[in-house]
Amino acid sequence: MPDDVIRELYAAPPDRFMAAREQAASAAADPALAKAIKKLRKPTVAAWTVNLLAIRRPELIDELIKLASSLRSAQRELRGDKLRKLASERRTVVSSLVAQAQSLAAQEQPSVKVAVAEVESTLTAAMADEEVARQVRSGRLVRTTSAMGDFTVDATATPSKAERPAKPRAVPPSLRKELSSAEKAEEKAREELSAAESASREAASDLERIEEELEEVRRRRSEAEEELSRRRHAHRFAQRALAAASRRVMEAQAAIEDATVS
Repeated sequence: MPDDVIRELYAAPPDRFMAAREQAASAAADPALAKAIKKLRKPTVAAWTVNLLAIRRPELIDELIKLASSLRSAQRELRGDKLRKLASERRTVVSSLVAQAQSLAAQEQPSVKVAVAEVESTLTAAMADEEVARQVRSGRLVRTTSAMGDFTVDATATPSKAERPAKPRAVPPSLRKELSSAEKAEEKAREELSAAESASREAASDLERIEEELEEVRRRRSEAEEELSRRRHAHRFAQRALAAASRRVMEAQAAIEDATVS
C-alpha cells in the first residue's frame, strides 16, 4: 500500500478519518488496494497525536529512540551516575515531545482535546520497548500504550568505589516487610492495569466496529436517497409523458369527429 496514502490518512483528524478513508478507497484504481484501504483502522485522538509527531517531526522521534539506546547501554554497564543523568534528560525530552505533539494536534484541529497522559505513556513505552518504538515511528498507531517497565537507576547495580559506602547498613525488618507489601501491591496494580487496558481495548474495538457500521448505514442511506431522487424524477417524467400522450389522443379523437361531421 502506498506510504503517502497511509500517511495522509493517519495525519487526518480522527473525526475525518472515515470520510478520508472512503475517499482514498474510491480513488484507488486497484480493487485489492481499495479493499486494503477500507480495512485501515481509525486511530484514537491520543494515537493520532502521536502519529502526527512521527509524521510531521520524525527527527524528534529519532532523538527519543537514540536516548533510549543510551539509557539501555548505561543500565547494562551499571553506570548509575550516567543513568541518573540520562533518566533526567528522558523526562525533559518526553515532556518536550508531548508539548510538540499537542501543538501539532491543535494546528490540525484547534478544538481537539488530547489525552496528554496517554501520549506521554506511549512515548515512554517507546523508550522501554523496541517494538513499541517501531510502531510509534511508523506513524500508524490506532491505540496508545503504556510501559510496564521503565528506565530507572538499578538498585542492584554494583556502585563504584566513590559511590560505595564505608560500612553497609542492616535493613530493619520493618522496612523489609514494607518493601514486600509494596511489591505485592505493585504486582496487583500491574495486573489490574493490564486487565483495564484489555477491557479498554475491547471497548474501543466495539466502538470502532459500531462507528464503521454507522458509516456503512450512512453510505447506504445516501445511495438510497440518490436512488429515490432518480425514481421520483422518472416518475415525474412518466407523468408528463402520459399527459402529453393523453392530449394527443384527445386531439386525434377531435379530429376524427370533425372529419366525420364534415
